Parts: sequence; structure tokens; C-alpha cells
Amino acid sequence: MRTPYLSIDLDKVEHNARTLVNLGRMHGVTIAGVTKGTLGSPEVAKAMRRGGVQWLGDSRLENIERMRNAGIRGPFLLMRSPQLSEVERTVSLAEVSLNTEYEVIHALSEAALKQGVVHNILLMVDLGDLREGLWPEELLPLVLEVTRMRGIRILGLGTNLTDLNGTIPTPENNQRLVDLAEEVESRCDVHLEWLSAGNSSSLKLLASGRLPRRINHFRIGEGILLGRETIEREIWPGTYQDAFVLTGEIIECKRKPSVPSGERGQDAFGNVPILEDRGMMTRAIVNLGRQDLRLEGIAPQHPSLGIIGATSDHLVLETTAAPELKVGDHVNFSPDYGALLAAMTSPFVQKSIRRATAVMPE
Repeated sequence: MRTPYLSIDLDKVEHNARTLVNLGRMHGVTIAGVTKGTLGSPEVAKAMRRGGVQWLGDSRLENIERMRNAGIRGPFLLMRSPQLSEVERTVSLAEVSLNTEYEVIHALSEAALKQGVVHNILLMVDLGDLREGLWPEELLPLVLEVTRMRGIRILGLGTNLTDLNGTIPTPENNQRLVDLAEEVESRCDVHLEWLSAGNSSSLKLLASGRLPRRINHFRIGEGILLGRETIEREIWPGTYQDAFVLTGEIIECKRKPSVPSGERGQDAFGNVPILEDRGMMTRAIVNLGRQDLRLEGIAPQHPSLGIIGATSDHLVLETTAAPELKVGDHVNFSPDYGALLAAMTSPFVQKSIRRATAVMPE
């Protein structure tokens, strides 16, 4: 296969999904598998489904449409507030969407009535991470307005922690969502089926048994794809971290100084690199660049390699301690979530999808 490419082991994705679905089931929590990190890959979505995931979540309608066109049936969860310009597509493609704005929900109501369906919404509440969500005192007034709308059903409440500012999920902030739900139910005569409070940063809280009882829905991406929780990026027990491997090819291998010569200014991305003079070293260029990856999010699997830097199209490695490497050799990298997202999005990174019997981690 021509390089660069991203190897995707569907058996490992399936195994990770099953591991987390079983964990959720033990604690009364439904796990929705989040596909946005893979550009809505139908193959990855099917692997999640084989692992027991029922709901699939993505933040892009294009990805949901891609999965539906590949024959994957819903239910689908649109994991951000719909654009006003795309309420018709939202209703036709997603059974549920996350919402915070009256104007958008009203437009969804009109679109649902036009299509002869009922569209489900999760009202998102901001519990401190300051990404999307209603401030708690805004919740009741909006619920009262929405309950008057036809074609809309409030399926539940949700919150998002960690993603923007690293707010750690705790029993206390999760209980706040439960308290708000109970207040809504008692004052607005509605039943909230879902309390969707968790993502991969909530896995430790889930496993500890300290999650408030009414929290019953998680949205998990990185935990399934890369086998990590997202507070400390620790390995999640019983999961694989190598379901996705990025491979590039060495296109140059030379012995050069460790610092450049001449006057220096900014690099191509506006930075002024700080380099240590370590004398002569062997440097290899790999056919990957910032157009294909998040440089800070990859780690060479070869233990003797170090990353020096990258331009748009060139990834520079120090290979002094790996003299066996030569032009034409392949180099493998482990991506984090951001690097995986970039590699899946890049049209220059080929995707090598396989199913192979895997040895389960201890």
C-alpha cells in the first residue's frame, strides 16, 4: 500500500466497544459510540455496533449521512447544536440532536412537522466547562417554551465536561444534573429518559461506582477508539491502544548538524524553534506533515527515534540511535485523538482497514 497510511484494526475497535458497553451495562449506563474521530467511517461504526453499541454519535451531518448511505441504520445522535441553515437535514438524518437555543429548537419543530416526524432533543446544561450549554437558571424557562412546541420531544438533559477547559467529572457536578432534571420533571410535567453526562473523561467515575444513579447515558469516542480515559490519558484496562497506527515512509536519510546555520527568523508556521546544539546527528525525513497530522499527538513506535519537527509535508526525525533505518523504510507512529482526527481527515493519508483475530490484552 502506498504511504502514508493509517492502519485500522476493526477487531480491536469492536473489542474496545464491547469492553466499555459491558462496563456501562454493569452500572445502568447506555454507551453511545462516537464516530467523529474517524470521519464517520462506516467500517468503524459497524465495528462499534458489533461490540454492542446501539446509538452512534457524530457532530457532523456529513458523517451521519455517509454512514446512512453505507447502509447503517439509526439511531444517530447529532452531537452539537444544529445549524439553523440545516434543521431540515438534521431532522431527516438524526433521531436526536443536542440543543441550547430556542430559535433552533423552534425551527426543528417546524421541520419535524413538515416531515411528519417527532424529533428528539437533549437540552445541554453547562456545569462549568464553559463549552456548550444553558446556564442552569436558563433551563426551566426554555423547557416550558419547548413543551408547547409540536414535533419536538425532550428526551433528556446532557452536559459536557473536560473537552474545552478540562473540568473533571465528579459525583457533585453529575448530581447537579440529576437535581436539575428532577426540578424540571416536577415543575414542567415531563419525563426525562436520558441524563447524558459522560464522555471518555467519566470512565473512572463510572467504574468507581460513585456516579449518581440517574445518570444513564455516556457518549464515548476516545475510550473506544484508543482505549484511554481522557483526564490523564491513562490506558483503560482490558482495551487496545493500537487499533489505529499511522505509517510513513523515509524519503531522505542524511547526517547533518543539530542546529541550522545563518541568521534565523520564524518558520513556516510563525514559530521560532529552540534547538540544542548536540553536534552531528543522523536525520530522516518521513513523508508526513502538518497537513496530515497533529505533530504534538504522535509518538514513534520505534523506541530509538525522536521527533525534531515538521513542515507542511515533511516530518523530521532523529535516527542516530537507529542506524539500520534507510530510505524506503516504513516508520510507525501511535496517534492520540487529535492526530487520529487529522489523519482520518487528510486525503493524503490512505486508510488500510482490516479485520484480524487479535490477542486480547491482559
